[in-house]
Amino acid sequence: MSDSQDHQWTETIESSHSLFDLNLKEVWRYRDLAYMFVKRDFVSSFKQTILGPIWFFINPIFTTVVYIVVFGNIAKLSTDGAPKILFYLAGITLWNYFSSCLTATSNVFTNNAGIFGKVYFPRLIMPISIVLSNLMRFGVQMGLFLIAFFYYLFKGEVQPNWWILATPLLIVLMAIFALGMGMIFSSLTTKYRDLQMLLTFGISLYMYATPVIYPASSLKGIFKTIAFYNPLTGIFECFKYAWLGVGDFSAPMLLISTVLIFVIFVIGTVIFNKVEKGFMDTV
Repeated sequence: MSDSQDHQWTETIESSHSLFDLNLKEVWRYRDLAYMFVKRDFVSSFKQTILGPIWFFINPIFTTVVYIVVFGNIAKLSTDGAPKILFYLAGITLWNYFSSCLTATSNVFTNNAGIFGKVYFPRLIMPISIVLSNLMRFGVQMGLFLIAFFYYLFKGEVQPNWWILATPLLIVLMAIFALGMGMIFSSLTTKYRDLQMLLTFGISLYMYATPVIYPASSLKGIFKTIAFYNPLTGIFECFKYAWLGVGDFSAPMLLISTVLIFVIFVIGTVIFNKVEKGFMDTV
């Protein structure tokens, strides 16, 4: 028997792929594993809890109340004429999804080193499953936002427009941005663990650099310029403009956000693919 016949493998496991390659074909083959990770994350969120999914409502409700008191009544920040409850709830709903995705994705290597060291599967499966599992939480909080939205809509206090149709695109852009940033930080934290603490602090600061509790129209001078190039500004302003009919939104703003997000995603992909080949030596 010839050597070629002796070495006819049915499956080859290797990591020698391009730095720009997402290997989506292989990711699709492991979609059942992604589903299992999503189910695991969802179940573990409610394990040994009394209120279960109600916690997803409690968090935005209490946060909204605090924002109304502190930023709305005491600091008297503008909401561009939109109802305070709806304005803050819109920002909180979007921000919770982004921050939770980024925080969880940034720890994907260190938190799952045990799994990665025992069995092979496309490493991209893990951050993708995190984005999807947080999407379910986002859906619950979005439902709370819709309840408040229709209440004020029937009262005639909001003027939505056709940009509402762009909402799925905004969610996808947030997911891609969180995935890209998360892959960058997860790759770096395999070697520099203290970056995890820096990221936690940085996310808190980033919220105040993003129009979550204030409209972009209230910014002036250099602060307005900086906000314009914040990838999340176009997303948040488009969402508020679409649903509430307020905000300093323009299509070029969303276009710039989209370009920046995909640039960051490409950078994250390159770093992630480079680190995943030997991260077990440093994690």
